[in-house]
Amino acid sequence: MEVVSKTIQRLRVPEKTTYIGKGKLDEIIGLKSSLGYNVVIFDDELTPLQQRILEEALSVKIIDRAALILDIFARAARTREGRIQVELAQHQYLLPRLAGQWQHLERLGGGIGTRGPGESQLETDRRLIKAKIARLEKELEQVRKHRSLYREHRKKSLVPVIALVGYTNVGKSTLLNVLTGAGVPTGRDKLFSTLDPITRRIRLSDNRDALVTDTVGFIRKLPPTLVAAFRATLEELDEADLLLHVVDISVPNATLQSQTVEDILKEMNLAAKPRVTAVNKIDRLLDPNKTWDEKSALDYLTKQVEVAESTVLISAAKGWGLNDLLAMISKVLPPPVPAVQSCEAL
Repeated sequence: MEVVSKTIQRLRVPEKTTYIGKGKLDEIIGLKSSLGYNVVIFDDELTPLQQRILEEALSVKIIDRAALILDIFARAARTREGRIQVELAQHQYLLPRLAGQWQHLERLGGGIGTRGPGESQLETDRRLIKAKIARLEKELEQVRKHRSLYREHRKKSLVPVIALVGYTNVGKSTLLNVLTGAGVPTGRDKLFSTLDPITRRIRLSDNRDALVTDTVGFIRKLPPTLVAAFRATLEELDEADLLLHVVDISVPNATLQSQTVEDILKEMNLAAKPRVTAVNKIDRLLDPNKTWDEKSALDYLTKQVEVAESTVLISAAKGWGLNDLLAMISKVLPPPVPAVQSCEAL
């Protein structure tokens, strides 16, 4: 889509029926003749009532934040599990919005002893979607059980698990590739390129083996339907021994993105889990007119960037700082639990 205009309104609370105020709505209507827009996207989740009234007022397609993120997820879903999770979230999003889609037909029917075509179609669609949701939830429960058995197997092997977390598009998949040779598809400025957990083995600096798992990226105001649908995926974070929080230092709102991730981890009761922070894409902070190698870049940036405890500066794309990162992971990762050996009394 081509963005032709943006507008912001500051309200104490959103309007119940139109989300934005009447004056702002009239302003957007007035821009239609000069801008020729045919879609309006709201950076928040709209209620079904708000969406219906806005579509009637503007006579264009209305997309809210949840629908936009769901569309991006649907494009990124490659595996069967990913498609099931996205399809479930889409149907859960659509179900309460069906009434608005059939409102024009409902006006045709009604009255004692009659059933309007809109009403019967609406009830049919609701029944079909509820059945589809139930089937998808059953399939996801099987996925969750399979993952649970797999995690139990990993626990018995006593190999620690490191989970990559971070805002979307910070370079988690690139880091996984450079650490393990996983070959995960990556692309610059591509949101949510990883929807399913991908696990690979690495060797730490203290010669311990560990498993690294890449998970779905976080984003501000993540739709609740997605959090629920991706429960089986997000359980990987709960079972991890250490969280590796990847931060993109090159974006202007790096601090806000980092705080968003921390807030989500807190909501998931994971704030107390051992943590290492990898400040990624440091090569983008350097003067492009100079020639930099790993040592000179890290020496220079260490003096420029204040680094907190358990934090390492890296460039996954350049392969810089990886030895320091592995050393920090070895330092923070809890010590291995000795295997319990059983013996029989003679």
